[in-house]
Amino acid sequence: MTRLSPIMFAGTGSDVGKSVLAAAFCRIFKQDGYSPAPFKAQNMALNSYATPEGLEIGRAQAVQAEAAGVPCHTDMNPLLLKPTTDTVCQVVLNGKAIGNQYAFDYFTTDNKANLRKEVCTAYDRLEARYNPIVLEGAGSISEINLRELDLVNLPMAAHANASVILVADIDRGGVFASVYGTIMLLTEAERKLVKGILINKFRGDIRLFESGINMLEDLCKIPVIGVVPYFHDIYIEEEDSVMLHTKNRFAKEGKVNIAVVLLQHMSNFTDFNPLEQDERIHLFYTNQPEEIKDADIIILPGTKSTLYDLQVLRRDGMVQAIKQAKNNGKTVLGICGGYQMLGTELSDPNAIESDIRHLPGLNLLPIKTILEGEKITKQVRFAFRAGKTNCSGYEIHNGRTELCLPDIEPMNRLDNGSVDGCIKGHCLGTYIHGILDNAEIVDYLIQPYLKGCKPGETSFDYFQFKEEQYDKLAAHVRNHVNMELVYSMIYRG
Repeated sequence: MTRLSPIMFAGTGSDVGKSVLAAAFCRIFKQDGYSPAPFKAQNMALNSYATPEGLEIGRAQAVQAEAAGVPCHTDMNPLLLKPTTDTVCQVVLNGKAIGNQYAFDYFTTDNKANLRKEVCTAYDRLEARYNPIVLEGAGSISEINLRELDLVNLPMAAHANASVILVADIDRGGVFASVYGTIMLLTEAERKLVKGILINKFRGDIRLFESGINMLEDLCKIPVIGVVPYFHDIYIEEEDSVMLHTKNRFAKEGKVNIAVVLLQHMSNFTDFNPLEQDERIHLFYTNQPEEIKDADIIILPGTKSTLYDLQVLRRDGMVQAIKQAKNNGKTVLGICGGYQMLGTELSDPNAIESDIRHLPGLNLLPIKTILEGEKITKQVRFAFRAGKTNCSGYEIHNGRTELCLPDIEPMNRLDNGSVDGCIKGHCLGTYIHGILDNAEIVDYLIQPYLKGCKPGETSFDYFQFKEEQYDKLAAHVRNHVNMELVYSMIYRG
């Protein structure tokens, strides 16, 4: 197989579509017979994933690895920053949490040389195993005030000798200024790394932008490799909760209504992606007590600051609304931090997540939790309740939870013989993220609220759905990008 040079998708700004485009090219290279792998030196996100080795990486790189058809690995995202407040992040290096740090200290202290060595070493290991590496940048590549501190954009491209594709979002307007301004703010050496421009999220008739392509190429002296239209019928996971404001906010008649409680520090909201695609279900997000009563099922999600978010739920009347809904026969499910909230009490004696040391829980499940010890990160296979189906998911959490009653039913039985979570009536709790990817569990939850449908009759196969979406995404991008030009940029012959 021909050896290809690495390719990096860098941006004129944040949220221009770099992550999705990287996933698209991972699938395209896989379809063309190569063995690609994704890489992002430093990611900042609350959505994370557990690798097969039981280590933690950003969810976006796990999605890109899935598109590439390879197992995810910490070398694909050696540095992950998980915000706990507006100014503090938990730092995850090579898959393991190494502590919390103020953003100012992280970006200004002399640890950058060590971190740069770590991310470059991770890249080198990855590059030796895969062909090609599809790199993703972060934010804008022309943040000139952070040039000396940058680990993820052009310094990484220079280390990898990658061909940089500058991605611009035309939907937000000002595409000429954003592209030309970005290029002009680069140094001459940095400018040489940028081999192509990709215009993303175009709406309307592309023929009307043909003159714009010529103008950009004349201005920047860099070829435009494609203009990719905005799409509505392809579903790829969002990188972080910046998109939650576009989600549904109200119940809908004729469907099983599932309300996800909107927490300030919600993490791993990708747990609910399968529900959004299931035609039997209407999923909505809410932090309003009066809207909880309209749901058939209420889900308390994971959070990076469990006690703080629990305190806010109490203050805003959400705790009472959830308990009232449960008393009225509605189903309540807690996942990870949401599971911890459903217990009798929750303690954080060492201030791992916040300065709040102890709070009573919702008292819907007979459990109590202490946040202490090392973070647990692992992939799991399990059977739901007493079933035999081989389900899968992953755990990422601090905290040890113990049952206060001896005969409570576990929710899941792991393949190593241990148990997870518990069930009491129509209240369930689990530490397993991705649990709703498993059709058996979704069928169980929604069956009491279905009309004229038996369990399994119209089960939604989320795993097959995702594969179809990666192929649709690859076809969409391939149709609007000059792949011959791209291959000419990265062919090592």
